[in-house]
Amino acid sequence: QVQLVESGGGLVQAGGSLRLSCVASGGTFSNYAMGWFRQGPGKEREFVAAIRRSGSITYGGDSVKGRFTISRDNAKNTAYLQMNSLKPEDTAVYYCAAQRKDSGGYVSIRQYDYWGQGTQVTVSS
Repeated sequence: QVQLVESGGGLVQAGGSLRLSCVASGGTFSNYAMGWFRQGPGKEREFVAAIRRSGSITYGGDSVKGRFTISRDNAKNTAYLQMNSLKPEDTAVYYCAAQRKDSGGYVSIRQYDYWGQGTQVTVSS
């Protein structure tokens, strides 16, 4: 089965940066669209960013655009989320997800087939 493992989370001061990684195994990584979602305490899971097989990218909204960057390295079976200028409201569990086949979109959790366990990001003020 396909497995996704996130890493790179931790505690960081406001204004700092983190880079999250998601390593995939058990499938053909280059065939997947990859997404990042986050879920803060008491909140719904929120779409952050997605990158398609072609490299085309979608970001969730103004709260993320300009600060976060999604990328992928097919040779390493890895997707990344670079997070800069972090704010306390970015505190959440961050999940990566893989879409093995065209699901008609990239912003909904139901459009993805595989999920990692998540990595905690905490931003202190």
